[in-house]
Amino acid sequence: MTRRTALAAVAVAVALGLGLAGCQATARAPVGTASAPTTRTSAPSVTPTAAPTTDAATTRALDALESDHDARLGVVAIDTGTGATVTHRAGERFAFASAAKVFIAATVLADASGPDLDVVVPITQGDVLAYAPVTSQHVGTGMTVRALLDAMVRSSDNTAANLLVARVGGPAAVERWLRGIGDDVTRVDRVEPDLNEATPGDERDTTTPAQFAVDLRALLVGDALDPADRALLVDTMRGTTTGAGTIRAGVPGGWTVADKTGTASYGVRNDVGLVTPPSDAPIVLVVMTGHAGADAEPDDGLVAAATRAVVHALDR
Repeated sequence: MTRRTALAAVAVAVALGLGLAGCQATARAPVGTASAPTTRTSAPSVTPTAAPTTDAATTRALDALESDHDARLGVVAIDTGTGATVTHRAGERFAFASAAKVFIAATVLADASGPDLDVVVPITQGDVLAYAPVTSQHVGTGMTVRALLDAMVRSSDNTAANLLVARVGGPAAVERWLRGIGDDVTRVDRVEPDLNEATPGDERDTTTPAQFAVDLRALLVGDALDPADRALLVDTMRGTTTGAGTIRAGVPGGWTVADKTGTASYGVRNDVGLVTPPSDAPIVLVVMTGHAGADAEPDDGLVAAATRAVVHALDR
């Protein structure tokens, strides 16, 4: 159900444009966590028509957040109405953690017909991981694919994620789907909970903020999914229960947020999605963070502060 030919053309178009955002971001020495070496194709542009518009004041503000929080911070925001962008370390790799559940959901939806979503998937006690707030209540009875999608996105249920990844053919199938929409950067290697190791320098289960933003724009605003599937995914993300202190805490009152968070070792705390001002075009927003120490705490406040800086920079 993907329009892959169209998406491939878009990917080629965006690849012509960003260049500078990735180069400028990578040129700064990382703070806290060492930047993972990138050996794959460089991240494509976050927009095919507009150059990054990050001004010096915004760059200073985001640099200061890194220093104050002793963290590494990756940001890409795309105003889909004006084409303006804000970028920070856009071309560096970050562990995506559970934010990648958006990609899992897209892979499932792209392969599924309406009736497929109502198929019941068995759940055994052996399937249940440590973080399974929804699926742990359905051992023996199972859940439909639709209900697993809901649990995975809204509640970040890890068992739901693994059952859905297995259903589509494993992590390699999710990565193949991303390749089909023009993403040659993101790596999908493991399932929960192993993907949350997030060891600095390990490129497994990583992407760049620039690439994540391109993919999100294709999924949530563009035509990478059929309209009904896109609407289902966006609506489910609006119900996310794991991000009250992250992007949602950083946008003004009255804005609509459809997001997916992620948390891992080394203080990884991510939030990605769409933020929409009242009566205005949505903003694609990716905020990815990490720290130097394996036992560092995830920092919701850093994500919220970065979101506020982006909103200010885009004059919203």
